[in-house]
Amino acid sequence: MGFEIWEQYRDDFPVARNLVYLNHAAVSPLCRRAADAMRSLATDAEQWGSFHYPQWMACYDGLRAAAARMIHAEPGEIAIVKNTSEGIATIALGLDWRPGDKVVAFHGEFPANQYPWQKLASRGVTIEWLAPDAPLDQIDAACAGARLLAISYVQFLSGYRADLAALGEICHRRQVFFFVDAIQGLGAFPLDVRAMRIHALAADGHKWLTGPEGCGILYIERDRQDQIEPVEFGWTNVASHADYGRRDLTLRSDAGRYEPGTLNTIGCYGLRAAFEFLNEVGIERIAHAVTARTDEVAAGAAAKGYELMGPARTPATAAGIVCLRHPQEDPRLTHARLRDAGFLTAPRAGWLRVSPHFYLSPEDIARFLAHL
Repeated sequence: MGFEIWEQYRDDFPVARNLVYLNHAAVSPLCRRAADAMRSLATDAEQWGSFHYPQWMACYDGLRAAAARMIHAEPGEIAIVKNTSEGIATIALGLDWRPGDKVVAFHGEFPANQYPWQKLASRGVTIEWLAPDAPLDQIDAACAGARLLAISYVQFLSGYRADLAALGEICHRRQVFFFVDAIQGLGAFPLDVRAMRIHALAADGHKWLTGPEGCGILYIERDRQDQIEPVEFGWTNVASHADYGRRDLTLRSDAGRYEPGTLNTIGCYGLRAAFEFLNEVGIERIAHAVTARTDEVAAGAAAKGYELMGPARTPATAAGIVCLRHPQEDPRLTHARLRDAGFLTAPRAGWLRVSPHFYLSPEDIARFLAHL
Protein backbone atom coordinates (compact mmCIF):
# COMPACT_ATOMS: atom_id res chain seq x y z
CA MET A 1 0.00 0.00 0.00
CA GLY A 2 1.33 3.44 -0.94
CA PHE A 3 1.76 6.33 1.44
CA GLU A 4 -0.84 9.07 1.67
CA ILE A 5 0.41 12.38 0.31
CA TRP A 6 0.82 13.94 3.77
CA GLU A 7 2.81 10.92 4.94
CA GLN A 8 5.05 11.03 1.90
CA TYR A 9 5.89 14.74 2.02
CA ARG A 10 5.41 15.87 5.61
CA ASP A 11 9.17 15.84 6.26
CA ASP A 12 9.55 18.38 3.45
CA PHE A 13 7.81 20.88 5.75
CA PRO A 14 9.71 21.14 9.06
CA VAL A 15 7.13 23.68 10.26
CA ALA A 16 4.86 20.69 10.97
CA ARG A 17 7.06 19.84 13.95
CA ASN A 18 6.13 23.14 15.59
CA LEU A 19 2.66 24.16 14.40
CA VAL A 20 -0.47 23.07 12.65
CA TYR A 21 -0.01 25.69 9.96
CA LEU A 22 -3.31 26.85 8.49
CA ASN A 23 -2.23 30.14 6.93
CA HIS A 24 -0.88 29.29 3.48
CA ALA A 25 -3.13 31.93 1.92
CA ALA A 26 -1.02 34.58 3.69
CA VAL A 27 2.64 33.59 3.98
CA SER A 28 3.46 29.92 3.62
CA PRO A 29 6.31 28.24 5.45
CA LEU A 30 9.13 27.40 3.07
CA CYS A 31 9.33 23.86 1.84
CA ARG A 32 12.62 22.27 2.83
CA ARG A 33 13.96 22.25 -0.72
CA ALA A 34 13.42 25.99 -1.17
CA ALA A 35 15.12 26.74 2.14
CA ASP A 36 18.02 24.41 1.32
CA ALA A 37 18.48 26.02 -2.09
CA MET A 38 18.66 29.51 -0.63
CA ARG A 39 21.05 28.37 2.09
CA SER A 40 23.32 26.89 -0.57
CA LEU A 41 23.39 30.13 -2.54
CA ALA A 42 24.05 32.19 0.60
CA THR A 43 26.98 29.94 1.49
CA ASP A 44 28.32 30.08 -2.06
CA ALA A 45 28.14 33.89 -2.18
CA GLU A 46 29.70 34.13 1.28
CA GLN A 47 32.65 31.87 0.43
CA TRP A 48 33.14 32.47 -3.31
CA GLY A 49 31.52 35.81 -4.12
CA SER A 50 30.40 35.75 -7.78
CA PHE A 51 32.91 33.10 -8.84
CA HIS A 52 30.05 30.74 -9.73
CA TYR A 53 27.99 33.44 -11.49
CA PRO A 54 27.20 31.20 -14.51
CA GLN A 55 25.30 28.93 -12.11
CA TRP A 56 23.25 31.93 -10.99
CA MET A 57 22.30 32.61 -14.62
CA ALA A 58 21.36 28.96 -15.03
CA CYS A 59 19.07 29.27 -12.00
CA TYR A 60 17.07 32.00 -13.73
CA ASP A 61 16.55 29.78 -16.76
CA GLY A 62 15.67 26.86 -14.49
CA LEU A 63 13.04 28.93 -12.70
CA ARG A 64 11.45 29.98 -15.97
CA ALA A 65 11.41 26.38 -17.18
CA ALA A 66 9.88 25.00 -13.96
CA ALA A 67 7.21 27.71 -13.85
CA ALA A 68 6.39 27.17 -17.52
CA ARG A 69 6.00 23.46 -16.90
CA MET A 70 3.47 24.07 -14.11
CA ILE A 71 1.24 26.36 -16.19
CA HIS A 72 1.81 24.68 -19.60
CA ALA A 73 3.60 27.67 -21.10
CA GLU A 74 7.01 28.20 -22.72
CA PRO A 75 10.03 29.45 -20.72
CA GLY A 76 10.23 32.46 -23.03
CA GLU A 77 6.77 33.51 -21.83
CA ILE A 78 7.89 33.79 -18.19
CA ALA A 79 9.35 36.96 -16.67
CA ILE A 80 10.77 36.96 -13.16
CA VAL A 81 9.22 39.73 -11.05
CA LYS A 82 9.35 40.94 -7.44
CA ASN A 83 5.74 40.13 -6.66
CA THR A 84 2.23 39.75 -8.01
CA SER A 85 1.66 43.49 -7.81
CA GLU A 86 4.57 44.21 -10.14
CA GLY A 87 3.22 41.68 -12.60
CA ILE A 88 -0.27 43.19 -12.55
CA ALA A 89 1.10 46.72 -12.90
CA THR A 90 3.15 45.65 -15.91
CA ILE A 91 -0.04 44.62 -17.71
CA ALA A 92 -2.23 47.48 -16.46
CA LEU A 93 0.27 50.21 -17.33
CA GLY A 94 1.90 48.58 -20.34
CA LEU A 95 -1.13 48.33 -22.63
CA ASP A 96 -1.96 51.23 -24.95
CA TRP A 97 -5.23 52.31 -23.35
CA ARG A 98 -7.58 54.67 -25.12
CA PRO A 99 -10.42 56.80 -23.72
CA GLY A 100 -13.61 54.74 -23.74
CA ASP A 101 -11.88 51.40 -23.16
CA LYS A 102 -13.56 49.13 -20.62
CA VAL A 103 -12.21 46.67 -18.06
CA VAL A 104 -14.37 43.92 -16.56
CA ALA A 105 -13.33 43.27 -12.95
CA PHE A 106 -14.78 41.65 -9.85
CA HIS A 107 -15.77 42.69 -6.34
CA GLY A 108 -13.90 41.17 -3.43
CA GLU A 109 -10.50 41.29 -5.09
CA PHE A 110 -7.28 41.79 -3.15
CA PRO A 111 -6.22 45.43 -3.63
CA ALA A 112 -3.31 44.40 -5.87
CA ASN A 113 -5.84 43.30 -8.48
CA GLN A 114 -8.06 46.35 -8.05
CA TYR A 115 -5.97 49.50 -7.66
CA PRO A 116 -4.06 49.25 -10.97
CA TRP A 117 -7.30 49.02 -12.93
CA GLN A 118 -8.93 51.83 -10.95
CA LYS A 119 -5.93 54.02 -11.71
CA LEU A 120 -6.70 53.73 -15.42
CA ALA A 121 -9.62 56.10 -14.90
CA SER A 122 -7.16 58.95 -15.53
CA ARG A 123 -6.81 57.61 -19.08
CA GLY A 124 -10.56 57.49 -19.63
CA VAL A 125 -10.93 53.78 -18.96
CA THR A 126 -14.10 52.57 -17.25
CA ILE A 127 -14.54 49.48 -15.06
CA GLU A 128 -17.61 47.26 -14.88
CA TRP A 129 -17.63 45.48 -11.51
CA LEU A 130 -19.26 42.07 -11.17
CA ALA A 131 -19.75 39.61 -8.32
CA PRO A 132 -16.99 36.94 -8.22
CA ASP A 133 -19.62 34.23 -8.70
CA ALA A 134 -21.54 36.12 -11.37
CA PRO A 135 -23.23 33.75 -13.84
CA LEU A 136 -21.37 33.22 -17.09
CA ASP A 137 -24.08 34.85 -19.19
CA GLN A 138 -23.71 38.04 -17.15
CA ILE A 139 -19.93 37.97 -17.58
CA ASP A 140 -20.40 37.32 -21.29
CA ALA A 141 -22.67 40.34 -21.62
CA ALA A 142 -20.24 42.54 -19.68
CA CYS A 143 -17.40 41.51 -21.98
CA ALA A 144 -19.19 42.86 -25.05
CA GLY A 145 -16.97 45.73 -26.17
CA ALA A 146 -14.53 45.31 -23.26
CA ARG A 147 -10.77 45.52 -23.68
CA LEU A 148 -9.66 43.35 -20.72
CA LEU A 149 -11.06 41.05 -18.04
CA ALA A 150 -9.12 40.71 -14.76
CA ILE A 151 -9.94 38.12 -12.12
CA SER A 152 -8.29 36.15 -9.33
CA TYR A 153 -8.04 32.41 -9.82
CA VAL A 154 -9.12 32.11 -6.17
CA GLN A 155 -10.63 34.97 -4.18
CA PHE A 156 -8.41 35.76 -1.19
CA LEU A 157 -11.26 35.96 1.34
CA SER A 158 -14.20 33.88 0.12
CA GLY A 159 -12.00 31.16 -1.39
CA TYR A 160 -14.16 31.07 -4.53
CA ARG A 161 -12.28 29.41 -7.41
CA ALA A 162 -13.15 30.83 -10.81
CA ASP A 163 -13.93 28.71 -13.86
CA LEU A 164 -10.96 29.96 -15.88
CA ALA A 165 -11.70 27.72 -18.85
CA ALA A 166 -15.19 29.14 -19.23
CA LEU A 167 -13.95 32.70 -18.78
CA GLY A 168 -11.21 32.09 -21.32
CA GLU A 169 -13.77 30.92 -23.86
CA ILE A 170 -15.80 34.10 -23.32
CA CYS A 171 -12.73 36.31 -23.65
CA HIS A 172 -11.60 34.47 -26.78
CA ARG A 173 -14.99 34.83 -28.42
CA ARG A 174 -15.33 38.48 -27.38
CA GLN A 175 -11.68 39.29 -28.26
CA VAL A 176 -10.98 40.44 -24.69
CA PHE A 177 -7.53 40.30 -23.07
CA PHE A 178 -7.73 37.73 -20.25
CA PHE A 179 -5.62 38.45 -17.16
CA VAL A 180 -5.49 36.24 -14.04
CA ASP A 181 -4.10 37.00 -10.59
CA ALA A 182 -3.06 33.43 -9.83
CA ILE A 183 -1.41 33.81 -6.42
CA GLN A 184 -4.15 32.05 -4.41
CA GLY A 185 -4.35 29.08 -6.77
CA LEU A 186 -0.97 28.46 -8.36
CA GLY A 187 0.72 25.55 -6.64
CA ALA A 188 -2.54 24.21 -5.23
CA PHE A 189 -4.77 23.74 -8.29
CA PRO A 190 -4.09 22.92 -11.95
CA LEU A 191 -3.64 25.81 -14.33
CA ASP A 192 -3.19 25.46 -18.09
CA VAL A 193 -2.77 28.80 -19.84
CA ARG A 194 -3.26 27.22 -23.27
CA ALA A 195 -6.43 25.31 -22.49
CA MET A 196 -7.82 28.24 -20.48
CA ARG A 197 -6.78 30.80 -23.14
CA ILE A 198 -5.12 33.06 -20.58
CA HIS A 199 -3.13 35.92 -22.08
CA ALA A 200 -1.27 36.92 -18.92
CA LEU A 201 -1.05 35.93 -15.26
CA ALA A 202 1.03 36.87 -12.23
CA ALA A 203 1.82 35.13 -8.96
CA ASP A 204 4.27 35.45 -6.10
CA GLY A 205 6.06 32.48 -4.58
CA HIS A 206 5.22 32.87 -0.91
CA LYS A 207 1.73 31.36 -0.71
CA TRP A 208 0.69 27.99 -2.18
CA LEU A 209 3.99 27.63 -4.03
CA THR A 210 5.75 27.38 -0.62
CA GLY A 211 8.59 29.56 -1.84
CA PRO A 212 10.09 32.87 -0.66
CA GLU A 213 8.59 36.34 -0.53
CA GLY A 214 9.80 38.95 -2.99
CA CYS A 215 10.12 36.63 -6.00
CA GLY A 216 7.38 35.73 -8.46
CA ILE A 217 6.50 35.16 -12.09
CA LEU A 218 4.67 37.03 -14.82
CA TYR A 219 3.42 35.00 -17.75
CA ILE A 220 2.64 36.83 -20.98
CA GLU A 221 1.62 34.89 -24.06
CA ARG A 222 4.34 35.30 -26.67
CA ASP A 223 2.01 36.74 -29.32
CA ARG A 224 0.92 39.45 -26.86
CA GLN A 225 4.35 40.62 -25.75
CA ASP A 226 4.71 43.25 -28.47
CA GLN A 227 1.41 44.79 -27.28
CA ILE A 228 2.69 45.41 -23.73
CA GLU A 229 5.43 47.96 -23.20
CA PRO A 230 7.81 47.45 -20.27
CA VAL A 231 6.76 49.76 -17.44
CA GLU A 232 10.18 49.76 -15.80
CA PHE A 233 13.16 50.16 -18.09
CA GLY A 234 16.72 49.29 -17.19
CA TRP A 235 19.78 47.64 -18.59
CA THR A 236 18.44 44.07 -18.82
CA ASN A 237 15.27 44.84 -20.80
CA VAL A 238 17.32 44.98 -23.99
CA ALA A 239 18.57 42.19 -26.21
CA SER A 240 22.21 43.31 -25.94
CA HIS A 241 22.25 43.59 -22.13
CA ALA A 242 25.24 41.26 -21.81
CA ASP A 243 27.35 43.67 -23.90
CA TYR A 244 27.94 46.59 -21.55
CA GLY A 245 29.46 48.72 -24.30
CA ARG A 246 26.38 48.77 -26.54
CA ARG A 247 23.53 51.26 -26.30
CA ASP A 248 20.92 49.52 -28.45
CA LEU A 249 17.35 49.79 -27.12
CA THR A 250 16.03 46.75 -29.00
CA LEU A 251 14.03 44.71 -26.51
CA ARG A 252 14.73 41.11 -25.66
CA SER A 253 12.76 38.72 -27.87
CA ASP A 254 10.96 37.03 -24.95
CA ALA A 255 9.38 37.90 -21.59
CA GLY A 256 12.81 38.81 -20.26
CA ARG A 257 12.05 42.24 -21.75
CA TYR A 258 10.02 42.90 -18.56
CA GLU A 259 13.03 42.37 -16.27
CA PRO A 260 14.67 45.79 -15.80
CA GLY A 261 17.77 44.89 -13.78
CA THR A 262 19.49 42.53 -11.40
CA LEU A 263 17.17 39.82 -10.15
CA ASN A 264 16.61 38.50 -6.61
CA THR A 265 19.05 35.66 -7.10
CA ILE A 266 18.63 33.99 -3.73
CA GLY A 267 14.87 34.22 -4.13
CA CYS A 268 15.15 32.66 -7.59
CA TYR A 269 17.08 29.74 -6.09
CA GLY A 270 14.28 29.18 -3.59
CA LEU A 271 11.42 29.64 -6.02
CA ARG A 272 12.96 27.36 -8.63
CA ALA A 273 13.32 24.64 -6.00
CA ALA A 274 9.71 25.15 -4.89
CA PHE A 275 8.35 24.91 -8.44
CA GLU A 276 10.42 21.81 -9.15
CA PHE A 277 9.29 20.20 -5.91
CA LEU A 278 5.58 20.80 -6.50
CA ASN A 279 5.88 19.67 -10.12
CA GLU A 280 7.36 16.45 -8.76
CA VAL A 281 4.53 15.97 -6.26
CA GLY A 282 1.91 16.66 -8.92
CA ILE A 283 -0.60 19.50 -8.85
CA GLU A 284 -3.63 17.27 -9.43
CA ARG A 285 -2.66 15.23 -6.40
CA ILE A 286 -2.05 18.37 -4.34
CA ALA A 287 -5.44 19.79 -5.35
CA HIS A 288 -7.23 16.67 -4.19
CA ALA A 289 -5.58 16.87 -0.76
CA VAL A 290 -6.15 20.62 -0.36
CA THR A 291 -9.84 20.25 -1.23
CA ALA A 292 -10.24 17.33 1.17
CA ARG A 293 -8.67 19.22 4.08
CA THR A 294 -10.74 22.37 3.49
CA ASP A 295 -13.91 20.30 3.14
CA GLU A 296 -13.11 18.81 6.56
CA VAL A 297 -12.60 22.29 8.02
CA ALA A 298 -15.86 23.58 6.57
CA ALA A 299 -17.96 20.60 7.66
CA GLY A 300 -16.44 20.45 11.14
CA ALA A 301 -16.77 24.18 11.78
CA ALA A 302 -20.39 24.22 10.60
CA ALA A 303 -21.17 21.31 12.93
CA LYS A 304 -19.86 23.39 15.83
CA GLY A 305 -22.11 26.34 15.03
CA TYR A 306 -19.71 28.43 12.96
CA GLU A 307 -20.96 30.52 10.07
CA LEU A 308 -19.16 29.96 6.76
CA MET A 309 -18.59 32.74 4.25
CA GLY A 310 -20.48 32.09 1.01
CA PRO A 311 -20.92 31.27 -1.77
CA ALA A 312 -21.48 27.63 -0.93
CA ARG A 313 -18.56 25.31 -1.63
CA THR A 314 -18.87 22.99 -4.62
CA PRO A 315 -16.32 20.60 -6.16
CA ALA A 316 -15.91 23.03 -9.06
CA THR A 317 -15.46 26.23 -7.02
CA ALA A 318 -13.91 25.17 -3.70
CA ALA A 319 -10.25 26.01 -3.11
CA GLY A 320 -7.82 26.08 -0.21
CA ILE A 321 -9.53 28.85 1.78
CA VAL A 322 -12.38 28.65 4.28
CA CYS A 323 -13.56 31.71 6.21
CA LEU A 324 -15.63 31.16 9.34
CA ARG A 325 -16.81 32.91 12.50
CA HIS A 326 -18.81 32.12 15.62
CA PRO A 327 -21.64 34.41 16.75
CA GLN A 328 -20.31 34.37 20.32
CA GLU A 329 -16.61 35.07 19.69
CA ASP A 330 -14.71 37.79 17.86
CA PRO A 331 -12.60 36.11 15.14
CA ARG A 332 -9.54 37.97 16.40
CA LEU A 333 -9.96 36.29 19.76
CA THR A 334 -10.50 32.92 18.06
CA HIS A 335 -7.27 33.49 16.14
CA ALA A 336 -5.33 34.40 19.28
CA ARG A 337 -6.70 31.44 21.21
CA LEU A 338 -5.80 29.03 18.44
CA ARG A 339 -2.35 30.56 18.04
CA ASP A 340 -1.63 29.96 21.71
CA ALA A 341 -2.59 26.33 21.16
CA GLY A 342 -0.26 25.93 18.17
CA PHE A 343 -2.69 26.50 15.27
CA LEU A 344 -1.88 29.41 12.94
CA THR A 345 -4.83 30.97 11.08
CA ALA A 346 -5.52 34.58 10.01
CA PRO A 347 -8.16 37.12 11.06
CA ARG A 348 -9.42 38.83 7.91
CA ALA A 349 -12.19 41.44 7.60
CA GLY A 350 -14.27 40.09 10.48
CA TRP A 351 -13.67 36.42 9.64
CA LEU A 352 -11.21 33.71 10.59
CA ARG A 353 -9.45 32.49 7.44
CA VAL A 354 -8.21 28.89 7.44
CA SER A 355 -5.99 27.69 4.59
CA PRO A 356 -4.38 24.23 4.88
CA HIS A 357 -1.92 22.76 2.37
CA PHE A 358 -1.44 19.21 1.12
CA TYR A 359 1.08 18.02 3.73
CA LEU A 360 -1.44 18.43 6.57
CA SER A 361 -3.27 15.29 7.64
CA PRO A 362 -6.91 14.62 8.55
CA GLU A 363 -5.65 14.24 12.14
CA ASP A 364 -4.24 17.78 12.02
CA ILE A 365 -7.64 19.09 10.97
CA ALA A 366 -9.41 17.04 13.66
CA ARG A 367 -7.12 18.54 16.30
CA PHE A 368 -7.84 22.03 14.96
CA LEU A 369 -11.59 21.44 15.06
CA ALA A 370 -11.34 20.16 18.61
CA HIS A 371 -9.89 23.54 19.63
CA LEU A 372 -12.54 25.65 17.91
